[in-house]
Amino acid sequence: MKKAKIFILEDDINLNETIAEFLEEEGYDTTSAFDGDEAEDLMYENSYDLYLLDVNVPGTNGFELLKKARENSDKVPAIFITSLNSMDDLEIGYKSGCDDYIRKPFELKELLFRVQTLLKREFLHVNDEKIKISKGIEYDMLTNELTVSGKTVRIQNKEALLLKLFIQKRGEIISHGVIYDTLWSYDEVSSDLALRTYVKNLRKILGKEKIVSIKKLGYKFTTE
Repeated sequence: MKKAKIFILEDDINLNETIAEFLEEEGYDTTSAFDGDEAEDLMYENSYDLYLLDVNVPGTNGFELLKKARENSDKVPAIFITSLNSMDDLEIGYKSGCDDYIRKPFELKELLFRVQTLLKREFLHVNDEKIKISKGIEYDMLTNELTVSGKTVRIQNKEALLLKLFIQKRGEIISHGVIYDTLWSYDEVSSDLALRTYVKNLRKILGKEKIVSIKKLGYKFTTE
């Protein structure tokens, strides 16, 4: 599988290198910048799957950098890394378009959990916005909107995560372990009963033949 590409903006050289080395050991590709102006150029010229952005850096600060990116329709998920801790700073961060926030000092393992959660939530490496599942049924990967015969059908959050995973790996056998890791974050307890319920609900909407149970292995999903 293609490695997720993570962009790191952090002006503390030692911390930047520590984060990059840790994430690369966990199987990610990383690119680093040490000031906001350099970061802005790299983010404009390249594509990434996740941004890790320090706030107080030389040049354009992290808040302004992400705000500019969002104004240019950049939807890459972003985590702010900062020592700022006031509610005002937190509000500014979320208003500028971040998806998560981690305060210094932090454990690298906690950062990893947050990275994994955002990456599995978004699946932004799937280029198609609207996926045709079958005649009259489409799923919009950006808005999480499932439409059947032109009408929007509401599905639960974890059902949406499962459907995104199915679409991402359509035609492949997806193991139960991969599904559990995708649907449940590190602080949640996975449930085989819940998974069967989500599959059953999606089958009712999409058609039973679209989601095939592979005994003792997992599931396989097909689209047109």
